[in-house]
Amino acid sequence: MTHPFLDLPPLSAERFASIEDRVARLLGTVQDVVIMQGEALLPLEGAIRGTAGPGTVALNVITGPYGQTFGDWLRDCGATVHDLAVPFHTAVTADLVREALAEHPETDFVSLVHAEAATGNTNPVAEIGAVVREHGALLYLDAVASVGAEPVLPDAWGVDLCVIGAQKAMGGPAGVSAVSVSERAWARMAANPRAPRHSYLSLLDWKERWIDGGRKALLHAPAQLEMLALEACLERIEEAGPKAVMARHASAAAATRAGAVALGGGLEPYVYEAAQAAPVATTLRTPSGVDASELVAAALALDPALPLAAGGGALAKEMIRVNHYGPHATRGAVQGCLAALGAALGERGLSVDPDAARRAAENAWN
Repeated sequence: MTHPFLDLPPLSAERFASIEDRVARLLGTVQDVVIMQGEALLPLEGAIRGTAGPGTVALNVITGPYGQTFGDWLRDCGATVHDLAVPFHTAVTADLVREALAEHPETDFVSLVHAEAATGNTNPVAEIGAVVREHGALLYLDAVASVGAEPVLPDAWGVDLCVIGAQKAMGGPAGVSAVSVSERAWARMAANPRAPRHSYLSLLDWKERWIDGGRKALLHAPAQLEMLALEACLERIEEAGPKAVMARHASAAAATRAGAVALGGGLEPYVYEAAQAAPVATTLRTPSGVDASELVAAALALDPALPLAAGGGALAKEMIRVNHYGPHATRGAVQGCLAALGAALGERGLSVDPDAARRAAENAWN
């Protein structure tokens, strides 16, 4: 008995390459795009280990937990790392990056997260990219959360290593990811004696055996189901139009923010400025004395399918995440989250106005 998920013909190199080309079109890039056969942490780590070493001087921008991780990897590679950290309720600015580069003129590598789904902020990459390009450093960007929710344009922004994942705004699988690589980044890897080789982390292996070989023979058997799912979500974005998909995420963010403010009960946006809030997910601060994890659990008890989560680590007691991305970037998901949070706050004796929240969310969406 055949099974549609099991009895599949092998994925050809030609089809694999065509999916890479669709990723490149989504990013508006003429750089090489490599699809990696694993979750986005694979190319995120591989790109740092390929380009960083004992001679590297890095400016690592921290606006959330992933920035902290990148600093750890850079130090493990032997790089000298200067952290530029801002409070998680805000975003970094191009001026702050410019000041940091002036303070450390030897910097040749800058690592940055575009949108931090974990903290709900988004950084102005176009402006920062111009500053980094003027300085002459390599720019590494984590666009895993932002791609599909807002523009991601590595060529226009001067990004040398741009990593994306499909599992958030693209509405695709978690087990496959991609990275666009500039010629400068390839040259840095080729000159790095510590760059991974003959390794699952190695981007150079993909360049030499796949790209330089004309994309005729794959390095290993591809993750078949994940590749087909990635192809399907790219097709869905192309059919709807990337601008329409991004507009839907922006509407979901605006509606969630407005609805939460109108709801009351002491709930407020975690990211202070709406312009610095990511369209992929909205983070909310719970009122004093209300544990975010407990509030989320109570809301999910009413509807387990809602895209709600408490913040990670130390933020678990004070932050709620409304993950309105991919299939959850809808009016129904936003209104469902607001209603469930309102009910959970009401159970705790806090004054809420669910009708006002519903109206505010609808008006903001429109």
